[in-house]
This record gives sequence, C-alpha cells and structure tokens, in this order.
Amino acid sequence: MANNKSAIKRWHQSIKRRDRNRAVRSATRSAIRNLREIATSADSATAATALGAAYSALDRAAKKGAIHTGKADRTKRRLAALVAKKAS
Repeated sequence: MANNKSAIKRWHQSIKRRDRNRAVRSATRSAIRNLREIATSADSATAATALGAAYSALDRAAKKGAIHTGKADRTKRRLAALVAKKAS
C-alpha cells in the first residue's frame, strides 16, 4: 500500500483508470465478437454495419488509451479482410 499522499492519489487514479479501461475493452471485444458471428452467418450488408460498429469501438478504445493504436489498426485490417472474404 502507498505510504504518502501523492502515492495514495496515484493508487486511487489507477483503480479508476483500470475500471474504465476494463469496461471499454469489454465493449470492444463484444463488438468484435458480434461482427465475427454476423460475418459467418448473415449477409454482407449486415456485416458491413457490424464492421462500422467494431471500427468505432476499436477507435474509441485506442483514443482512450485502453488499447494501443497499433493493435486497433491491426484488428481493423483483420476484420475488414474477414468481411471481404465472406462477401466474395
């Protein structure tokens, strides 16, 4: 446990940040999971809509610092390739 005031403050901040990042990452993973399910079963128009939602979630997570921007870009490329493969 922290021993001085500034360390205690940083500890509280890290707990808040951890909870916020956990929620953002969870929402991002849910959007990706939904896209993968839709891409395997539904038509390309529905998949394109889900792809937009997944892009938005990934960009939001990267902007908030919950995930690295490179990981967001890499995941978006892979998801776009998945949707394109299923569409053709």
